[in-house]
Amino acid sequence: MTTASHSTRGIAMVLLAAMLWGTTGTAQSLAPAGISPYWVGALRLAVASAFFALLAAPALWRRASAPRLPWRPVLLAGMCVAAYNLSFFAGVKASGVALGTAIAIGSGPIWAGLLQTFAQRRWPAPVWWAGTLLGVAGGAAMALNGRSSVSAPLAGIALCLLAGLAYAAYALLNKRLVAQAGAASVNLAVFGTAAVLSLPVAGALGGPLQATAGTWAILVYLGLVATGVAYLLFSHALRHISGATAVTLALAEPVTAFALAIAVVGESPSAMAFWGLAGVLAGLLLVIRAELRVQAEGRRALATERGSQPPA
Repeated sequence: MTTASHSTRGIAMVLLAAMLWGTTGTAQSLAPAGISPYWVGALRLAVASAFFALLAAPALWRRASAPRLPWRPVLLAGMCVAAYNLSFFAGVKASGVALGTAIAIGSGPIWAGLLQTFAQRRWPAPVWWAGTLLGVAGGAAMALNGRSSVSAPLAGIALCLLAGLAYAAYALLNKRLVAQAGAASVNLAVFGTAAVLSLPVAGALGGPLQATAGTWAILVYLGLVATGVAYLLFSHALRHISGATAVTLALAEPVTAFALAIAVVGESPSAMAFWGLAGVLAGLLLVIRAELRVQAEGRRALATERGSQPPA
């Protein structure tokens, strides 16, 4: 398979992962009331960790041949996943679902672009930034859905911005980790760490766990499909595309949520939300174009470098 095919495959994997993430809100709306969102966040990490453990079991069984992951990046990535879950739920609770989601998801690509610039000392292409900002603006329009005014405490806004930063940092750290070991093993280490950190916090902030059979069914879906399968796809994709592009392509998540809100929940979006949908789709196309161009330039530079080397 060519490098171009790998890039296209990586883009498709992120878009599919985003579609699975987009089912989270609808799935939670179908769950019986009563369970704290902190427990939802922590337990879905635990279920996802069990899923990754099953996938990674063969490699762990052959421990002698399996590469050992560096513990510092794993711990930091796990802390980022835990911080994203906790700060997102707390921020949404303080600032409201619409505004909180718009800030958390919308700030992620911008944080990723800035972090990648700092790490690589190279500013992303103007087309990438144009697509990212257009997608962020479109996502905000979809989330606000025609509201004339919104307000939120600074603490809620800060928590949602922290969630976006934590998610972006996780993506860039995970890109380094999946280059050293299998995606299932990496995710087991990262999400296992995040679950261990999140469960005590859920117990402290979410009160006693009260879950019915219907609640557990939703939690299993969220952990197995919307988290486990989705992040496995996301991790595989990071082997082929940049972390910043992967985070921006995750803006496809509200597109899925938008469609499910109409088809399943029966919501009636405003004209502003449809304009936002168009903005997200246009922004994603620009980001994909920028990523494919960067990958093509990298292949040409590598071919030129190899061609200029004298024969051994």
